[in-house]
Amino acid sequence: MTISGRITFTQMEDVAYGRDTAPELAAHAERTGANRVFLMASGTLGRETDEIAKVIEAFGPRHAGTFDAMPAHSPRSAVVAAANAARNADADLIATVGGGSITDAAKVVQLCLANNVSTVQDFQRLVITPDNPGDDILPPTVRQISAPTTLSAGEFSSISGVTNEVSKTKEMLRHPGIIPQMVILDPAITRHTPEWLWLSTGIRAVDHCVEGLCSGRANPFGDAQAAKGLELLAHGLRGVKADPGDLDARLNCQLGAWLSMGPLSSGVPMGASHGIGYVLGAVYDVPHGYTSCVMLPYVMRWNRSANADRQQLVSAALGHPGEDAADLLDDLIRGLGLPRTLGDINVPPDAMPTLAEGAMKTPWIPFNPRPINGPDDVSQILEMAMG
Repeated sequence: MTISGRITFTQMEDVAYGRDTAPELAAHAERTGANRVFLMASGTLGRETDEIAKVIEAFGPRHAGTFDAMPAHSPRSAVVAAANAARNADADLIATVGGGSITDAAKVVQLCLANNVSTVQDFQRLVITPDNPGDDILPPTVRQISAPTTLSAGEFSSISGVTNEVSKTKEMLRHPGIIPQMVILDPAITRHTPEWLWLSTGIRAVDHCVEGLCSGRANPFGDAQAAKGLELLAHGLRGVKADPGDLDARLNCQLGAWLSMGPLSSGVPMGASHGIGYVLGAVYDVPHGYTSCVMLPYVMRWNRSANADRQQLVSAALGHPGEDAADLLDDLIRGLGLPRTLGDINVPPDAMPTLAEGAMKTPWIPFNPRPINGPDDVSQILEMAMG
């Protein structure tokens, strides 16, 4: 039977790789005529290095203000605070330098500015739910450019995740206009990223590749990017573990993370590893990279009966065709010295009912390759992950 589908390309215009962050950001601002650049940056990078100072110097009089207090998981209140600061600065461009929480937050700041969201109460109308598909959400008028310092790769999607502090849930926000206009992949600036964060967010990108390749809705476009991305990530992560100063290995990781978003950007949904990960992050404050380190191989084992043929694409991309994909992923993660069980990340056994119930409410569980019919199925995966 002839396959069919549609690939809708994003509103990203430019990716510069192997380039220095500060001059590339400043050149984009000049090229697009931006005069009020609002910088959202890593506070740690600003306090402990001169990287943020170099960016501000490069912007010169175009620099309109800085927000450097975004917590992990992009909580609603902090996103609204950043949006109000950008509004007060009369920003005409948002630049981000930092990890995934900063990138995700800035994507939503764009929506807050365009839709007059200035309080946490206003925020609800931006959240995509079954009752609110987002058709009335106005597109951003102030765009974003990003220089990521981790490998979560959210800068390559038009989806953002924000944490509702009250309900302790991860909320999805989506609009084609929130994907950054430009991304800079600068391996040199990532030398400041803590090793655990770099490697674990790299496994988050591996998770994008793997769940994309193994999806029941996979397509050839996403497959090609995910397979090459997985190959680059596996080699690059091992290279950085062996030599943190290896800029070629770091750039391979960045390019692999970029390619890892091929499935998502072409409409391929993620599965249970992402779904359970959403709850681990929102409820137990587990870093997203660690959620993938723990959950992905167990989800693969649970899914094997439904997609063994697709899992062989993962094995081939990892350089071991014919071998078990879950075992290969387990070896990769353990070799990087990263956690592999829920106990390793301090999630107690009595958390399973909360995690299972919460996972069922996430957007990805319905798309898992092996159907998940209720919390009991999620619990089977979680029991494996307890170690």
